[in-house]
Amino acid sequence: MAQLFTPRADAIFRFVLLVVGVGIVAALLVVGGIAHSGYFSGVDTIAQQPVPFSHKHHAGELGIDCRYCHTTVEIAATAGMPPTWTCMTCHSQVWAGAPMLAPVRQSLADDRPLQWVRVSQLPSYVYFDHSIHIAKGIGCSSCHGRIDRMQLTYPVHAFSMSFCLNCHRAPQDFVRPKKEIFNMAWHPPADQARIGRALAQQYHIDQKVGRLTDCSICHR
Repeated sequence: MAQLFTPRADAIFRFVLLVVGVGIVAALLVVGGIAHSGYFSGVDTIAQQPVPFSHKHHAGELGIDCRYCHTTVEIAATAGMPPTWTCMTCHSQVWAGAPMLAPVRQSLADDRPLQWVRVSQLPSYVYFDHSIHIAKGIGCSSCHGRIDRMQLTYPVHAFSMSFCLNCHRAPQDFVRPKKEIFNMAWHPPADQARIGRALAQQYHIDQKVGRLTDCSICHR
């Protein structure tokens, strides 16, 4: 039987197939890497705000509770943004004439809210409720990181589906005592496995298989 291709042609064909296969895998890895990079996710990216507000100074150094500004975090889906009057309760007396705070004073004079740029963004098709997470023992730093150390605010997590599922699959690894929810420095103790299971039961977290990972929990 006559040979259709020469050994050299066969070798070239195999080499081309190998190169194409490696190229496809490499391209997929590059695309995946870019898609999960900070360029698209915004992780570690500081947004330009109307005022360079420092959580490090206010929450960290001064110890102002998160709820002083984010007043609805325990009762509503959104944490809420402070009205200008909240800023002016202090800044009508402290740094009252600072040029950096001119937009705050102008906002009050014009009776128009400051246009803050959202830092943590979820897709429009994802439902998230701050209040239920707070009620079930999930602390601010679990999602927002050590915001009390941020001079200017930036996201530390991409809030991808896998990020949410990691918690929903094993909430006992993340829940904390109620008194520690707003403690940014909290870390899971050595016996978190035992404490977490007890807290999950105390908070009535439904841990039936598949319940917290059901599509309807986040996509409504």
